[in-house]
Amino acid sequence: MNRSVLSRIGTLTAAAATLAVLVPATASAAASSVQWGPCPEDVAAPGLTCTTLKVPLDYRNPGGKTIDVAVSKLASTKPAKRRGIMLTNPGGPGGPGLSMPAELRAAGMPSSVLDAYDIIGFDPRGIGRSTPVTCDLKPEQAVNNVPPYARDAAAVAERAKTVAVVAKQCGESKTAAILPYITSANTARDMDRIREALGEKKLSYYGVSYGSYLGAVYSTLFPQNTDRVVLDSVTGPGGLDPAGSRRLAEGFQDRFPDFAKWAAERHASYGLGRTPRQVTAKFYELAAKLDTGVVPGVDGAAFRVGTFGSLYSTRSFPVLAQQWQALDGEGVMKQTAQAQQVDVAQILAAQLHVVCNDVNWPEKVETYQRSVEKDRVKYPMFGAAAANIWTCAYWPSEPIEPQVRIGDRGPSNILMVQNLRDPATPLGGAKEMRRALGDRTRMVSVDDGGHGVWLGSENACGNNAVNRFLVEGKRPAHDTACAADRGGLFASMTPEQRQEREKALDEVRSKQRMF
Repeated sequence: MNRSVLSRIGTLTAAAATLAVLVPATASAAASSVQWGPCPEDVAAPGLTCTTLKVPLDYRNPGGKTIDVAVSKLASTKPAKRRGIMLTNPGGPGGPGLSMPAELRAAGMPSSVLDAYDIIGFDPRGIGRSTPVTCDLKPEQAVNNVPPYARDAAAVAERAKTVAVVAKQCGESKTAAILPYITSANTARDMDRIREALGEKKLSYYGVSYGSYLGAVYSTLFPQNTDRVVLDSVTGPGGLDPAGSRRLAEGFQDRFPDFAKWAAERHASYGLGRTPRQVTAKFYELAAKLDTGVVPGVDGAAFRVGTFGSLYSTRSFPVLAQQWQALDGEGVMKQTAQAQQVDVAQILAAQLHVVCNDVNWPEKVETYQRSVEKDRVKYPMFGAAAANIWTCAYWPSEPIEPQVRIGDRGPSNILMVQNLRDPATPLGGAKEMRRALGDRTRMVSVDDGGHGVWLGSENACGNNAVNRFLVEGKRPAHDTACAADRGGLFASMTPEQRQEREKALDEVRSKQRMF
């Protein structure tokens, strides 16, 4: 299949705008004709209401075929303090967001933020209760979009055969007619339709993981419609493109020392090494052992990606250590249970649609083989996985428009928050996004590991930076750094509240992962 190489230069002409002003709460109530009702049972939460909007399938033909976008609202109960609406996105891409307002509240969203905004969630096009897509993935295929660790060039070629089959399934599925239109740019346009439907002049936004890229796309396409924008755990300016995939290896190497230190301090319990260096050596020892098939049913690729997934949250470290302990004794490595509400096959299909439609990926297997060999040396823990070939190489449709080029034209009303040691969206990519956005943004870096700063970390400095910006509009004059802080920001929670918080965070994280 020969596909033309499209320019990545976006056709953006947005002029710079000033900071948003306060929009009275009564303005939206008068202009909005949206009918809110009960949410689906598996999404329902106190105060959460839902609706469905019709949006164009193809924004080049706005009067043509429409699709559904499911929207939720957690309304402010303090009209005098209400600023407007804040849209949210959990990432993925492909993560359903209808339940996100309630999950953020359970995770500890301050009352000052809940008072200031109607918190809006939505299932992006292609996922959940919005018009969904499918690739008819079989159970054995609905496991992972992160490529497996490739031991050599032959393994990349073998992987190519597997992903070619998946691409063919996507192109021949019952939703193939809408396949080309599931893109980040179109999701951003849907967000603006939500804003219009709610009668708001501007919207604020919180997006984490891939949701940070979606927020940057919206802020580039609709700069004049942005109020206060928070990008958390930030991708590079290309989103999850080939460079973004390869950055997963950088994130693994950045984050793994946290686990190595943690495990070394608990050598008496797990026996994985008395020093971080010994724990790191144990990783390579187990990976090499499993590459030879010593433990039936578990290979080196599964071990590596399972370790990668557990680096998202320090709360996963005990389970990861137990898994390593079992494998060291030739036991079985069990994967951490996914949140029950997540349809993994649907998320994986929706992810592929966004990732493969946003960018025209390289098609030649040799390109990936070269990248794998290079990154195997540069990032020995995970480089030969992150650089491996994706389904996108065989995608049945060309991108319908150039990728949005994130730029610095627009109001200076964006706040980025980023852990220094994030496995999925590493600091290197966030710095590139920072440069792309220029004076539009400020970045707050947090000396912490894991995926997610606001509510996901207990670092008071990082959390308060977001709270202050959303409620008061105050943002650091310059990029700032938050020192390590294990003071227990949410220590005042009751055990029941803390359990609810952890469950909510698990739900959000399950929608951010690619496996």
